[in-house]
Amino acid sequence: MTYCVAMRLDAGLVFLSDSRTNAGVDAISTSRKMTVFEEPGDRVMVLMTAGNLAISQSVRQILAENHDEKRSLWTARDMFEAASIVGEAVRQVHKRDAHALRDAGIEFNVSLIFGGQVRGERVRLFNIYAAGNFVEATPENCYFQIGEAKYGKPIVDRVVHPSLPLAEGAKCALISMDSTLKSNISVGLPLDLLVYEADSLQVTRFVNIDERNAYFRMIRDTWGQRLRQVFGEIHNPEWDPGVHAEFSLARPGEADRWGQPVRAKRNPSRTQD
Repeated sequence: MTYCVAMRLDAGLVFLSDSRTNAGVDAISTSRKMTVFEEPGDRVMVLMTAGNLAISQSVRQILAENHDEKRSLWTARDMFEAASIVGEAVRQVHKRDAHALRDAGIEFNVSLIFGGQVRGERVRLFNIYAAGNFVEATPENCYFQIGEAKYGKPIVDRVVHPSLPLAEGAKCALISMDSTLKSNISVGLPLDLLVYEADSLQVTRFVNIDERNAYFRMIRDTWGQRLRQVFGEIHNPEWDPGVHAEFSLARPGEADRWGQPVRAKRNPSRTQD
């Protein structure tokens, strides 16, 4: 499995992916999930993939080898057209492989995050589905996750908004990834982190992160310590309504129709002497 997260911020884009792929607990290997399509001064596009590795590699290969002067990632007029081209590549692989996969009892499973900037327009970010259709990030929902998203979602939900600085977006993405690594063995190092500054039209901030990376080790240690610290500072629940508490769990004097659990009743007619 995998975990990828990307953010569309006012200042640019943040992309983070892991590199673990597995076919069971005894078949774990490494495969990078991020691909960059770059023509400095004209366009930067980043693709991250999750799902069936063979499918995602086929999609990536089709996109990389397509040099059609009329319709390719290298010639797309804008990011919407580029996202449409990615969706078409997904459909092309589906047309070729879906029937054989179905006969083998395998689902056609792939999801992609695609974002970047073409000269003359703003940065844009898309989530592309297995059917080749897609949605675009908005100010109200400015990030996407694919793969094992649930473990790293809470911090992103609480922190990310369009005006977040790029450095803080990168920090949030790494904390989100650390939470996922902590809870899910199917996600693993090394990581690819790319931070794109709007209107730069070239990749200037990229790092591959392994277990020796000092900053990520600091994130792992500090985040765990601070969570335990904050947990310890939160008051324990007080169950006795007669005891004064700043934040009482019990509600003295209030009629509470949910004040008792739902209890199953034993049928007396079925009891034996």
